[in-house]
Amino acid sequence: MRLPSSIFVSVSLFTAETTAALYLSSTYRSAGDQIWQGLTLLFTLVPSVLVQLTLTFIHRDLSRDRPLILLLHILQLGPIVRCLEAFCIYGSVGRVEEPYVSITRKKQMPRGGQSEEVERQVGQAEGKLFTHRAAFARTSVIQAFLGSAPQLTLQLYICVLQQGVSIGRGTLMVISLLSIVYGALRCNILAIKIKYDDYEVDVRPMAYVCIFLWRSFEIATRVVVLVLFSSVLQLWVLPVVLLNFLVFFLYPWILFWQSHSPFPENIEKTLTRVGTTIVLCLLTFLYAGINMFCWSAVQVKLNDPDLINKSQNWYRMAVYYMLRFVENASLLLLWYIYKTDFYQFICAPLLVLQLLVAYAIAIFFMLVFYQFCHPCRRLFSSSMTQGLWNCSSLLCLMCDSASPQDRPVREAILEPPSAHKEPNNQIHDTASDSTDDMPNDTTYDMLNDTIYDIPNEAENNMGGSVNGDINHSVFCSA
Repeated sequence: MRLPSSIFVSVSLFTAETTAALYLSSTYRSAGDQIWQGLTLLFTLVPSVLVQLTLTFIHRDLSRDRPLILLLHILQLGPIVRCLEAFCIYGSVGRVEEPYVSITRKKQMPRGGQSEEVERQVGQAEGKLFTHRAAFARTSVIQAFLGSAPQLTLQLYICVLQQGVSIGRGTLMVISLLSIVYGALRCNILAIKIKYDDYEVDVRPMAYVCIFLWRSFEIATRVVVLVLFSSVLQLWVLPVVLLNFLVFFLYPWILFWQSHSPFPENIEKTLTRVGTTIVLCLLTFLYAGINMFCWSAVQVKLNDPDLINKSQNWYRMAVYYMLRFVENASLLLLWYIYKTDFYQFICAPLLVLQLLVAYAIAIFFMLVFYQFCHPCRRLFSSSMTQGLWNCSSLLCLMCDSASPQDRPVREAILEPPSAHKEPNNQIHDTASDSTDDMPNDTTYDMLNDTIYDIPNEAENNMGGSVNGDINHSVFCSA
């Protein structure tokens, strides 16, 4: 059984950022900056409350007699208690004989065109640790994009206005950036495990390095661009932010409305229709917050039973990064035109070039990850290179409609050399790949893990089988 190190990292970042934010808010109060103090506390307490609610919802504490745990969550100490509980469970493994075990079946990554199914025994302690890991993976994402991301943007904006970086503010900015990158990394890993739930996924260290570099350059560039733009055009930054947020918030609801699907009722049995609507709104709110700063690896699909789009759509990803690159370049151009005398000691053209190159480096590491380091790349129905080629072909076909006389020449140029060759036999036994890379939301049915409880009363003793906890945790992204 693996050490719950991810839980320790999540709680450490949460505690460090909260402590640094409270200290910095006290310095703002001493200096008489009540506005900065209020905003700093707002971006600290709101995500903290959401983290407590998420942990309570995933562990189903409201339906259990645990008043002390609920009190600690009200006091905002829930993550610390959950971390101690997870390590206590890990330390008790092997000392007490398990009264029952469950058998799970997972497929291995295909080798030589074949995929073997492996059975593994899962005890009660390991099932509880799985629930803890799933809960903290989701709370890390919430903390990162609903707390750390706006906090980092705010503190960097204050640094620009005050033309200086204090020790407390610099410490909070570093911790916030690490929290955002770690949340984005957990979002990527969470998306892989949800999409390929039937397979035994093993993420290698090089994949973690690629994701870390990809997200670091992407998020840092995005935050700097927003701060530079807001420092010269304060009145226009609000429409830009609201437009971005509303587009990504309403996009899943528009797709749900177009699908004419019934309203989701299988999120949680104890929730009413109003409660289900609130949970879905919080989920899309988090989805919009993620896409505000970086590409969300978990794509929300409200008409899917798991609320997650399990298709790998290269077209949507390519369009997102092209539009985001154009938006960043436009905001930097406006900043360059309207920059004040404060930036006279900065080489503005060089700064613009550095930021654009940094975003291009982020895209480069993203391509490296999906092409060489993705743990399930063998299950892709098409490689990312082929997907990007299809996207570029689609854009050129759109240009052909404007100039039909050049269409034969362009089609001859854009036709890939492999078009005349026999396609290789590829593995399509996957729950996550779309049949093509055009804009679609095709989703394959996932094969649920077959779990046999030994004995049958194990599920009653454990308060729910491991498989039930796994399926419940999938619905708790909000």
